[in-house]
Amino acid sequence: MNTPLTKHGAELLKEELHQLKTKERRNVIDAIAEARSHGDLSENAEYDAAKERQAFVEGRIAELESKLSTSQVIDPTTLDAEGRVVFASTVDLEDLESAQKVTYQIVGMDEADLKQNKVSVTSPIARALIGKYAGDVVEVQAPSGPREYEILEVRYV
Repeated sequence: MNTPLTKHGAELLKEELHQLKTKERRNVIDAIAEARSHGDLSENAEYDAAKERQAFVEGRIAELESKLSTSQVIDPTTLDAEGRVVFASTVDLEDLESAQKVTYQIVGMDEADLKQNKVSVTSPIARALIGKYAGDVVEVQAPSGPREYEILEVRYV
């Protein structure tokens, strides 16, 4: 199954993978060697902690490699969706009740970060927006109840 990722999201995963392989893996190996030098491993908390860290690092490396190998990287600047809201597009919205304006980019689950206005493609707001155009009004089932938004602009940046 191809998992969609924005180009930026894929770059962040590659950076984390590089960091884990080049720095974290070496740090864990050094910590295990240091703990081993302290003697009896059966009651060595440093050794146990280092081995746990090693398992985490190796698990995360495997997870990142899998995600990157099965992902479909989408560069929003190359999209030609004819004004439709699609994965990786940036959408300017206006809440019709409060007149508050907000901008969201629709991204993969691993990239979602509300503080950066990046919403997961699986979120209720993204599901309501996909396939719509500027000028359309969408209803989103928010935790506080249904909300209506007008799509002001759809951008591919």
